[in-house]
Amino acid sequence: MREIVLGTAGHVDHGKTSFIKALTGTDTDRLKEEKQRGITIELGFAHLDLPCGHRLGIVDVPGHEKFIRNMVAGAAGMDLVAFIIAADEGIMPQTKEHFDICRLLGVKNGLIILTKKDMVEPDWLEMVEEEIRDFFQGSFLEEAPLVPVSSVTGEGLDRVIELLDRQIREMEFKEEFGPFRMAVDRVFSMKGFGTVITGTSLSGRITNGEELSFYPQGLTARIRGIQVHGKDVEVVEAGHRTAINLQGIDREEINRGDMAATPGSLSPSTLLDAHLLYLDSSARELKNRALVRVHLGTREIIGKVLLLEQDRLPPGESANIQLILQEPVTVWPGDHYVLRSYSPITTVGGGVILNPAPRKRKRTQEKDRLRNAQVFATLEDGSVEEKILLFLEESGLAGISSEKLAAQVGIFGKKLKKMLQQPISSGQILVIDSESQRLMAQSVFSALEERVIRFLDRYHQDNPLKSGLDKEELRSQLLPPVDARLLQYTLAALTRKEEIEQQGAEIKRAGFTVTLQIDEQAMQEEIGALYQEAQLAPPNLKDVLARFAQFPERQILQVFDLLLEQGVLTKINESLFFSSQALDRLAAELESYIRREGEIDAPRFKELTGLTRKFSIPLLEYFDKIKLTIRVGDKRVLRKS
Repeated sequence: MREIVLGTAGHVDHGKTSFIKALTGTDTDRLKEEKQRGITIELGFAHLDLPCGHRLGIVDVPGHEKFIRNMVAGAAGMDLVAFIIAADEGIMPQTKEHFDICRLLGVKNGLIILTKKDMVEPDWLEMVEEEIRDFFQGSFLEEAPLVPVSSVTGEGLDRVIELLDRQIREMEFKEEFGPFRMAVDRVFSMKGFGTVITGTSLSGRITNGEELSFYPQGLTARIRGIQVHGKDVEVVEAGHRTAINLQGIDREEINRGDMAATPGSLSPSTLLDAHLLYLDSSARELKNRALVRVHLGTREIIGKVLLLEQDRLPPGESANIQLILQEPVTVWPGDHYVLRSYSPITTVGGGVILNPAPRKRKRTQEKDRLRNAQVFATLEDGSVEEKILLFLEESGLAGISSEKLAAQVGIFGKKLKKMLQQPISSGQILVIDSESQRLMAQSVFSALEERVIRFLDRYHQDNPLKSGLDKEELRSQLLPPVDARLLQYTLAALTRKEEIEQQGAEIKRAGFTVTLQIDEQAMQEEIGALYQEAQLAPPNLKDVLARFAQFPERQILQVFDLLLEQGVLTKINESLFFSSQALDRLAAELESYIRREGEIDAPRFKELTGLTRKFSIPLLEYFDKIKLTIRVGDKRVLRKS
């Protein structure tokens, strides 16, 4: 059964820890320094079994302003809040800040506990109650039960248990399925056990013996033991206050703020699309690219706020933003965050993460702002299918694996697979690689097809005497670059549509044929005859270019390329070409000689051919290159033998 988490909130020394001890019998201040100073510094934990049969996990948070970071970490996983206010002091600075944090983290349920009832007169108590009701007016605690209690005498505690029991009976809890996630709030080593982490599980379930990954590092460890409220268990589910004993990882490799999760369920990112509520209690306007402290789960990261719609945001207003973080984080859409100013440190805002792995957004031009408005409208109000298409369109040619898409949209397994069936069958989404489940938006792929077609059309226009180009040459010239698997998928699709033709590794537009002009045809015949006549003593390329100087050099070289494609000529190096027929005869003569003599060296090859070193050495190297011969010392033998 999913456990419900009750968090406390309230000003320092308003009796949060004493209230929990009186309610549960557990002293949540475990540190020596906490007992000496009489204040909570770190998070504390207890539990309460209610009459309805539900176990309530309780998180005690620090109230002092110096430990707000720890308070935010504790509040991140709460389902409802026990808002603590001391009757002898009423509303105080951290009362307001803790209340803002609860709102920003999306807490919707709770009750108000008025502690230290035994220290004030009835008239004073009535006045404080009125002050509290005014303070919470218009908020999620406006209609919340308000219970005066005394942690010393126990007065009011039965009423608290009764109200908690009633609230939990009436609450409709959304079971969090999918991968397991737990924000680490403590990590330590125990002699004989090794590394131990604690936290409140946010979703999914995990069992003893399974593997956990720690994000953003990506390190993995195996679970060797699980405890919930001090008792050994085999399975932990969402909402449970959990301690996990790990093997295969050192204490120093894990940090508070890391996310322990099912391997492959999260994607680290330094950019987050989010909605921001800038608190009306903020002292000044929020400037674009302001430096802030971002609290996510149990982690604090320094970052900047990119305002996508304006240059300044007045207190009390909302905006769509992109958070630019100094370190990568791993979140799901729907996770809440809190912003605190960099210096002096105060809570200034927060809200909801809309996209956990966006691309970098621009805001300088009007078209950028219009695009951002469309994107955020989809992120906030669009269907899951519309969000999936948006993520795929923004991923461009890289596409997204189904695993990463799941982490980005926050939907996993069979549920995501079912959602993808219709857009895949209708062709809106393409599976580029079935092995890795790489997905791509049809709109992105269609643009790539058009780009390939335009490139081939331009290539044929610029190279009319070339029948096509090599697939790798095509890939190397496409910008932005396209990986080999995607290019192969694209070429196959264009071939099916009869837009292109493939012959081996050569690509060309469907129906394209080389058509020679009269002067080019004459040049082709003359160059072919020239090399045929020269046999094994051909002219240098420069000499041929000079001979046809009335034509552009590019045009002459294209005729050479055509003769190479037709097999009339064979290229030995950048300046030396031979008649293919002459080379074939020489190759046969060379093979016969070596079979008869067993080997040949450079002097005997010159004697055999009657050629100077100008031709004999390049030819010997050519026969090595085509693997007819192989050089052994200063001699050549047949490679096959």
